[in-house]
Amino acid sequence: MGFGYLGYGYGGSGIFLLMAIIIMIIPLYASMKVQNTFNKYSKIRSLSGYNGEEAAKRILMMNNINIPIKPIRGSMTDFYDPIKKELALSQTVYGANSIAALGVAAHEVGHAIQDADDYAFLRFRHALYPATNFASRLSMPLVILGLITAGPFLQIGILLFAITTLFTIITLPVEFDASKRALVSLEASGILGPQELDGAKKVLNAAALTYVAAAMVSILSLLRLILMSNRRNN
Repeated sequence: MGFGYLGYGYGGSGIFLLMAIIIMIIPLYASMKVQNTFNKYSKIRSLSGYNGEEAAKRILMMNNINIPIKPIRGSMTDFYDPIKKELALSQTVYGANSIAALGVAAHEVGHAIQDADDYAFLRFRHALYPATNFASRLSMPLVILGLITAGPFLQIGILLFAITTLFTIITLPVEFDASKRALVSLEASGILGPQELDGAKKVLNAAALTYVAAAMVSILSLLRLILMSNRRNN
């Protein structure tokens, strides 16, 4: 997410430059952290011998949930689809029996369990998604238009960007809760032992950091836009 152009016309103010640097550094650090942690524990095989698909099936069965599990291409592209009611596991998770793979698979099952339990934050995020999708497409074009022309475009763009920011914030409890459910399930099922659970927890904590980073970047970006709007109006 680049906001270098947003400093245009403001003389390279120190606060705007600092915020721009932080906005670039935070997601970079989070990405490196999750990649390094996942790579480390993807090399450690689980003692139980379960692979990602098998672990997901077992945890789903323990929770009386019957949904399909499908493999998808890529690495760390795993997701649960609350509309189609299906689980998608990446190539590095589906057939892999590493601690990292089992942690990720259990995390995605955690979302399925949330859905079955009618978890409030998951419902709220799902309800907010259409508005977020719309806002994410128009917010930056309107901001740019507002910076080069008169009219309410900048304020409308900021309002739409605030919706996307709210979405990133609502995502945090959803992801944290799914990881908590994952670790409980992995322990209760015996899929991972105590020492292995520590590794899975590190993988999930690193993955959660990417969502924290996304929320922080979005909040900082929103604040930067608001400061710019106020500065322009003064």
